[in-house]
Amino acid sequence: MARSPNLPDTTSIDLSQAVRDRYAVAARVREAALCCPVDYDARFLGVIPAEVIERDYGCGDPSRYVHEGDTVLDLGSGGGKIAFIASQVVGPKGRVIGIDANDEMLALARRAAPSVAERVGFSNVEFRRGRIEDLALELDALDRWLNANPVKDSRVLGALEAEQARLRREEPMIASDAVDIVVSNCVLNLVREDAKQQLIREIFRVLKRGGRIAISDIVADEVVPSALKDDPELWSGCISGAFHELDLLRELEAAGFYGIAYDKWEKEPFAVVDGIEFRSVTITAHKGKEGPCDEANQAIVYAGPWKRVEDDDGHVFERGLRSAVCAKTFDIMTKAPYASETIGIEPQHAISEAQREAFDCARSAPRAPRETKGCDYRVTRISSESGCC
Repeated sequence: MARSPNLPDTTSIDLSQAVRDRYAVAARVREAALCCPVDYDARFLGVIPAEVIERDYGCGDPSRYVHEGDTVLDLGSGGGKIAFIASQVVGPKGRVIGIDANDEMLALARRAAPSVAERVGFSNVEFRRGRIEDLALELDALDRWLNANPVKDSRVLGALEAEQARLRREEPMIASDAVDIVVSNCVLNLVREDAKQQLIREIFRVLKRGGRIAISDIVADEVVPSALKDDPELWSGCISGAFHELDLLRELEAAGFYGIAYDKWEKEPFAVVDGIEFRSVTITAHKGKEGPCDEANQAIVYAGPWKRVEDDDGHVFERGLRSAVCAKTFDIMTKAPYASETIGIEPQHAISEAQREAFDCARSAPRAPRETKGCDYRVTRISSESGCC
């Protein structure tokens, strides 16, 4: 018999409970099986309480991608180690928000926060309770409503659903376009299979235009079979819930990210089960290719080393060839992560935004030098000194 779409998936409930139970215990007693060896920057560890460091369960260090002044969102912040490292990197002008749904882990992080703030000399970290696949709903706010409006029978369910919708709309835990960088350390794999796509969309939603991600997580080199996915021990151990190594990249691309890259790839697997390798990776990506395509007579030259490359919008760049691009693509291709491989050519006379016409970004075409220099460009300039420039 098919399961009713209105009823919860009991397997997902069991796996979610397994994750909550295992990490509740791990918040009190260190569990080595949940860790990968990670070399953190020792400069930032001295102010963090020992119990936070001991109960850190990660597989990478996404804090290395944080910049001074950033607003940082740490998904699945646990005991707060990455958040506390990031808080020192962003400095007093920056801000760090940690999100976790585990009460014991949140208690550990919140207990440590005043001590860290006192030692660094400023307070810029806060921890909120919520599910990382639903970044609009703050569970503490929902609990306050439930305490005042206990659900005693099914007739109150409509009011509960209405309040959840109101909170997401009027008092979102994380607003849209609110953060500079989303980081996460070995947590995405713990999210239910049916919520992973929503998770990626939520990450995209909360990022500002020009924002970026640094996700350290476990990926599998083969598709994980159902028998392994249904195993609570393997799931809560950061193994069987792992994305396939291609699927995570494709989900990020489908959500609208660009410049998606494996910035770190551990050669040695974290675990091997039935011949399937599970390894730690760190993925970076950017948000910001939304918006109109306008003509500004700009060109991009791909510097190499490949003969040709294709970007996330289907533009093909041949090595050494001046390629016509819209103003938006020019802006993207002359910044990280592409800037080291491209040469941006501005027109001799800039075209103001008000004067720009629509550019057909569906085409990949060369741009003649005269298009950027201008047809009336007749400058002659020869060095008066002998020898080379």
